[in-house]
Formats: sequence, structure tokens, C-alpha cells
Amino acid sequence: MSSETENRPNLIYVFPDQMRGSAMGFLGKEPVLTPRLDRFARESLVLTDAASNFPVCSPYRAMFMSGQYPTSNGVTGNCNSNTTPFGVELKESTRCWSDVLRDQGYSLGYIGKWHLDSPREPYVDTSNNRREPKWNEWCPPERRHGFDNWYAYGTYDMHLKPMYWSNDAGRDEFRYVEQWGPEHETDRAIAYLKNEDGKQRDPDAPFALVVSMNPPHTPYRQVPRKYVDLYDDKTLEDLCQHPAIPPEGTENGDLYRGSIRLYYAAVTGVDEQFGRILDALGETGLDRDTIVVFTSDHGDCVGCHDFPNKPIHWEEAMQVPFVIRWPGEIEPGGKQTLLSTPDIYPTLLSLMGLKGEIPQEVEGSDLSECLTGNTPGPSSQLYCPMNYRDPLSVKVKGVRDARYTWIWGEGEDGSPVEELYDRQTDPFQLKNVSVEFPDVCRHMRGELAYWLEKAQDPWKEKLAEKG
Repeated sequence: MSSETENRPNLIYVFPDQMRGSAMGFLGKEPVLTPRLDRFARESLVLTDAASNFPVCSPYRAMFMSGQYPTSNGVTGNCNSNTTPFGVELKESTRCWSDVLRDQGYSLGYIGKWHLDSPREPYVDTSNNRREPKWNEWCPPERRHGFDNWYAYGTYDMHLKPMYWSNDAGRDEFRYVEQWGPEHETDRAIAYLKNEDGKQRDPDAPFALVVSMNPPHTPYRQVPRKYVDLYDDKTLEDLCQHPAIPPEGTENGDLYRGSIRLYYAAVTGVDEQFGRILDALGETGLDRDTIVVFTSDHGDCVGCHDFPNKPIHWEEAMQVPFVIRWPGEIEPGGKQTLLSTPDIYPTLLSLMGLKGEIPQEVEGSDLSECLTGNTPGPSSQLYCPMNYRDPLSVKVKGVRDARYTWIWGEGEDGSPVEELYDRQTDPFQLKNVSVEFPDVCRHMRGELAYWLEKAQDPWKEKLAEKG
């Protein structure tokens, strides 16, 4: 192995599913308990304006892996049996960041949820494939994009009894585990780091490990009681201070009140397991040579703004945690850098000394100099919901900058829609101020046109048509 390869940093990328960016205790925005993240944040750079551009599971994962927006990577919706006929899955031919690292001599591990393969007949016999649509699918070795240590599943939401395919398991050779998913996955991650048998990874090579935990994704009740008990001293009123929660007696208002304690409990459980990974990293002496990222694929409204989950422009869905630590290389603190999902690929490769290996097809921006210095980042971020059947049928798109969120398009009845939220004066996005600030709206329209062109999004025709 060359000395150049030996000097490459390792990477650990931990991303729970559906954890909103404000659900970290050190931010002081929500009554959630995250002691390990609080400590980690003091040692790390916290990006307070990281966003999931299409806040849905598979589209995020494809953007993260490919560095491309949905039109280019082909994942224009969640991978399930509805989207299978439209080819909605990560292409085997796509050169992912993990393919680059493999070719540079890295050992690669993937643990947990993958959700980038189209379910196909005969469907794998798991519970979420016994109804419509079908969700779960095995990822064959040739579609794993360089990950040589594989312990994963497509998508499966029974967190207290998860299922996995190991490296050499065939399609019908998955196994169930009687353990909470994040805890079990952390056990596997610790084994990977310690590598006591020498079989987890090449001990002489740098490594990249992805740990993709499913909670706090629904069903919220699938969380160990010990984490729920930590919130026993919190009244429902304590937990429901968010002004965008609908009233009691409404569907989404009751959803929030019935779910938020469980949601926070799952976040706290994820926090504890992340702490165990950090502890193992320190015990092995690898911490100074390892970039550690904690983030999420998207957030979760849990009923806020009268919306039950995530594919929406509200901050609770779009804003995600992004906390990155690299001792001696990235200075701890906080920045408002507008990181978008496709930016993660080129930014990480550049930090790892592989800027010259970033493929031309990557559409994300390399923000490594924003993280390590004072270089300004992008001026805005694209909000790009997609329709896998017809890209022009999407009703609205928009942009988010450091202060405003702007949404434009049409309602279900064809009437014009324009919404502008000033998150500086109105952090909960309760008042549409588009009429009061027409100049801001015009500017944001220009930003949207720029991003649609960059993302090769055919919706740019609709924006141009409406003048």
C-alpha cells in the first residue's frame, strides 16, 4: 500500500432516518435529551443550515451516494413496487463516492437501512412485502458500490425485531434479530472498528463505515421502554410547545401529542448508540485519524403544520442535523453553510484528499473549503419534490436560503401558489409574507431557475412558461 493511501483519513457516517435538525438538545429548540450529541457538538463543526432537498428516504440516499439530483440519478421517489416499473433505483453504473474510495484502497462497511433497490417478484417474504406497495428488497453484491462488509436490508420498519442480509447471504437467507435495530447495528459497528478477528476489514487500509439507523422513523412505538421512561418528568404540555402543532381533536394535532414522547425517546436511544460508536473509536485510538459525520436523511413534521410526515418544505422536514468532527483539521463551532444533499459526496472526497477523483457527473458542490476555512458557500438550496410518473406534474418547488423559504407553483385546483417565510422573524413559518416582500420573491425565483438548470430538472419548463 502506498504511503499516500496510508495517510488518508477514515470516515464514519452515521445517519438515523427521519431525525429533524432541531431535535438536538444543545440547540435549545426542542425538549429532547441528546447528551452524547451535545458533547460531540462541542468537539465538532455544526452546520445549522444543512437541508434534505427532496425529504424522502430513497431520493436522499441516492443523492448522497451519487452526488446528483434526482433527475440525473433516476431515484425520483421511494423504491417500492409502485416505482419499480419506472426504474426507480440507484443505477449499478453510477459511480458513487464509495466506488471511488474502493478504487483508492479503502475498506468499506455498510450497516443498516439501504433502500435503493426496486422490489421485484417473487417478493422477499417479509411483513412489509405482504401488502401494497411492496418495500423490501435484497441488494446483490454487484449493486453494493464497493462496500465489502455488508450487513443491511432494503427497508423494514420493525425496529424491535429487525432483519438483515449479511455479506454472503442469498436473497432468501436474511435473518431476524431480537434486539433494537440501532443497538444491534452499533454492536456491529463496534466490531468493525475493533476488528479483533481481522476479518471485518483490512487492518492496514483506511476505512469508511456507514451506519444507517432506521429510528426515529415510524412506527414511533418501536422503541425500548427505557428511553421512553427518561421523559416521565415531562408533561404533554412540556413536549408540545411548538406553535405549529394543530389543536387537540384534529387528526394531526392528536398525532403529534400521541407520538412526540416516543419520537424523542427514539432520538435519545440513537444518541446513546452514537455515543457507543464514539467511545469505541476512542478506545481503538482511531479518533484523530477519522472524520465522523452525524446527520439524517430528512426530518419529520409528526403532525406540525397539519402535515403527518416529511415530503414537504417545512423546516421540520427539510432541515437535518449535520455535525462533523475531524480533530486538528476542522475547527469546532457553528456555521450557516447551506449544505445540500448532493454536496456531501464531493465535500467528503475533497476533505479526504481525493478532489481530483470526483467524477464530472457529480452535480453537488465541493464545500470543503467552507468547512475548513472562511470560503462562502452557496446562496441557496433547492427544494425539489419529484413525481416518478411525470416530472411536470409536481405542483410546487422552491428554494431555501439562510433567511427565507420560498415556494412557488400551483394548488391542486390549478390556482397560483406563492409562499415566502422569513425564518429569522418567524422561525416556525407561521406567516406567508410573499405579498409584503415582492423583491425577495423575484430574487428567489431567479435562484430557483438556476437550481433547476443545474439539477437538469424538466420542471424548469413550467417555471419559464409561467413567466
